[in-house]
Amino acid sequence: MTQLIPGRFPSSRMRRNRRYDWTRRMVAENTLSPNDFILPIFVGIGEGRRDPIPSMPGVDRISIDLLEDTVGEAKEAGIPAVVIFPEVDPATKTPDAREAYNPENLVCQSIRAIAKSHPDIGIICDAALDPFNSDGHDGLVVDGYVINDESVELLCKQSIVQAEAGCHIIAPSDMMDGRVGAIRKALDDAGYQDVGIMSYAAKYASAFYGPFRDAIGSKAALKGDKKTYQMDPANIDEAMRQVAQDIDEGADMVMVKPGMPYLDVVSRVKTEFGLPTIVYQVSGEYAMLKGAVQNGWLDNDKVVLESLMSFKRAGADAILTYMAVEASTLLKKG
Repeated sequence: MTQLIPGRFPSSRMRRNRRYDWTRRMVAENTLSPNDFILPIFVGIGEGRRDPIPSMPGVDRISIDLLEDTVGEAKEAGIPAVVIFPEVDPATKTPDAREAYNPENLVCQSIRAIAKSHPDIGIICDAALDPFNSDGHDGLVVDGYVINDESVELLCKQSIVQAEAGCHIIAPSDMMDGRVGAIRKALDDAGYQDVGIMSYAAKYASAFYGPFRDAIGSKAALKGDKKTYQMDPANIDEAMRQVAQDIDEGADMVMVKPGMPYLDVVSRVKTEFGLPTIVYQVSGEYAMLKGAVQNGWLDNDKVVLESLMSFKRAGADAILTYMAVEASTLLKKG
């Protein structure tokens, strides 16, 4: 920990370094750039579709044919990577979530479309069953309970078809025990040693995910809650154990989700492990900020950048945010 050197007024005046814009910029402890952002993109079925998500003002669900322009906008803004979230045809949702490992599913088609039109941008994909599961859960449900080991087997299959399609990083968001090690082995055995793993290592059973579930169509399907596998919001020591386990199993990066309500977790993860630490500014956080902006209660440009800076200050190396393009534009304006 950095030793604080006390100063006594009036010989020490803290405001001296705040007097000018150039001094404030010179002594800033943290900075934001487009390189810090990952843009989540919601993809849906059909063609020529751009469907607004009511609970996420300014965010649309798009069809695959519109990915070229959307990803191109992100690339032009300087954003290094995108992450794909699908709203699949409800007719393909089944209790065994078999569509998750169909090599022609919506995610795999999206990966190939992005890789073809923008081969130099990073593609990240979730490993989780909830978009494909008729029960709306991240794993298989048997007798009302999400089972672990059988779910992990399907997550491995899902990861392989995503890697085959051209995904660069697999992001297990399911919170099943042992899934990072199993996915790492499956990828390696299939010849995908260079495909990375960004583990949702500390993913909490949060009330801030509601708009996201609207966007991928899992909210109506979800039976019960996810408290038996996602983390208790009361716990931080458990998060450290979870992160340590995922690192031991082969995670290249770890993630904390949600973001702003869990800045203490972000800080401790980065301090204790030093691994690339990602944070997800989730749909509920986005919706709160944009809702307040729409009502005239907050200044949009200022809260966008301030909220993102809070993650950097806490220790995050990168941020999944629906405001990635907007924030990059604001940063370029200065």
